[in-house]
Amino acid sequence: MGSRTALVEDLMERFPQVPREAVFKEDLLRGGVAFDPSALSDNEGGEVKPKSYFIFSFDHGTLPELGEAALRRPPEEIILTGGPYDLRRTVVSVRVNPASPYRVAADEHGVLGLYLDGKRISDVGVPPMPEYYRHTLASGKSVMEVAPTIQWGYLIYLTVFRVCQYFGAKEECQYCDINHNWRQHKAAGRPYTGVKDVEEVLEALEIIDRYDTAKASTAYTLTGGAITKTVSGRDEADFYGHYAKAIEERFPGRWIGKVVAQALPRDDVQRFKDYGVQIYHPNYEVWDEYLFKMYCPGKERYVGRDVWHKRILDSAEVFGARNVIPNFVAGVEMAEPFGFTTVDEAIASTTEGLRFFMSHGITPRFTTWCPEPTTPLGRANPQGAPLEYHIRLLQAYRRTMDEFGLASPPGYGPPGPGRAVFSVSSFMDSLPAVDTVEESATA
Repeated sequence: MGSRTALVEDLMERFPQVPREAVFKEDLLRGGVAFDPSALSDNEGGEVKPKSYFIFSFDHGTLPELGEAALRRPPEEIILTGGPYDLRRTVVSVRVNPASPYRVAADEHGVLGLYLDGKRISDVGVPPMPEYYRHTLASGKSVMEVAPTIQWGYLIYLTVFRVCQYFGAKEECQYCDINHNWRQHKAAGRPYTGVKDVEEVLEALEIIDRYDTAKASTAYTLTGGAITKTVSGRDEADFYGHYAKAIEERFPGRWIGKVVAQALPRDDVQRFKDYGVQIYHPNYEVWDEYLFKMYCPGKERYVGRDVWHKRILDSAEVFGARNVIPNFVAGVEMAEPFGFTTVDEAIASTTEGLRFFMSHGITPRFTTWCPEPTTPLGRANPQGAPLEYHIRLLQAYRRTMDEFGLASPPGYGPPGPGRAVFSVSSFMDSLPAVDTVEESATA
């Protein structure tokens, strides 16, 4: 292909079942987007909601390499609409790459657009600064630092432990930059709280609840690094669970409560449930047995792939299969040095994993891999996985859901092109649009 435009158009023609919006979205997520200074925010003092760096960097460069985008943050997300491809409303998480062929810039009238190979391909909308971001906690901390919102305001993302106890080359997941992201923000002098105080979390949620008069925020996710020992004297289930307990006692039924944690023993999972968590995300990261060992060495050492999968199935007996939604990192299947070398092999492996879980009524979801340069896999694979892999995964994902008669999972907002708000992959954009009221997992 002579240009990125030609590649994208070829894939849209070859895979017409995949929404054209998802093709562009996956390409932006896997390869990033550059920002003209005219498209950057004025940080927390402006009219545009800035990128919060809510857990990982999701950038193709370190902060010092991003230029002005490190000083004036890009928006948290962008919305694509219209243009020559007549794109329906598509929410995309921002991953900055100054070398990307995609660029967001304002035209001569100050209207933002997305440009590919120098041609304007869509209009760009940016999230307005929410009223709750304009208020600070008693400590002076910002709501964005303590309880940022993503997915166009749908999800409150509570990274209550900003580092991971899988540490160093022999334990860290090889695609994950959570520990580096912590270090780079501290080095830059940015506020980046390591362990968030439960009372400050509640205070931030009070502000969101007070000023989110449209009730756009519908769910919260409790997450952070893996805990192999303790944090503040608590094991993993009790550490993340005690935040859920406090939230549910203060705001009963206000939000759908979700927790991202390791695949824990059933008794620990029951504690999550007892604390008020409604949805459990025991992420399995990558399906292939060998790749799990090579790319998730800490998880293999402390738990092991087979035990991890058994615990996921066991957790369905606690939460119900529909409310167990493990994530995988789409694309690392093809990462050098150990990954599959053809798209066919990678899709076959990933589909095997989808069928394993979906045959038990469990619906995984996925995040599109961003090859962050401070990670081993990011350094070895700066281009990430081929775009064709991501498009064929969307096709395989929907086919497998249809095979087992599953619907879109709860806690992710509406499915369908033009309606989805989940911003870090296109799996919700690629599912059929249905008119359903967002359900509580306990309903």
